[in-house]
Amino acid sequence: MALKIRLARGGSKKRPYYHVVLADARSPRDGRFLENLGSWNPMLSKDDEKRVQLNGERIKHWLDQGALPTDRVLRFLDEAGISKRETRNNPVKAKPGKKAQERAAEKAQKAADAAEAAASAE
Repeated sequence: MALKIRLARGGSKKRPYYHVVLADARSPRDGRFLENLGSWNPMLSKDDEKRVQLNGERIKHWLDQGALPTDRVLRFLDEAGISKRETRNNPVKAKPGKKAQERAAEKAQKAADAAEAAASAE
């Protein structure tokens, strides 16, 4: 049975509250879970210590048993010093697309042509 440490949504409409739970990977997001391991209240400010609450001892136990945290939970574990998360870096994603690069090159060419025409007219 593949185990996941993930978030289960609670709260009400437009007032989310998440439980950090250990669940079977095949069960639905808000479905059956094996153990409640903490909570995350995104409505609280980022410097509030009650925003993310984790049961570190039980989380370490389940990580040793082979449970895999989701990316969001892994961020919390990294902040708490329980686990290490590699920072992601995709510099290609920040570059403009092909058409935007073509438009920029075309615009630069037009500006160069206009400057050359202005210089030759003088």
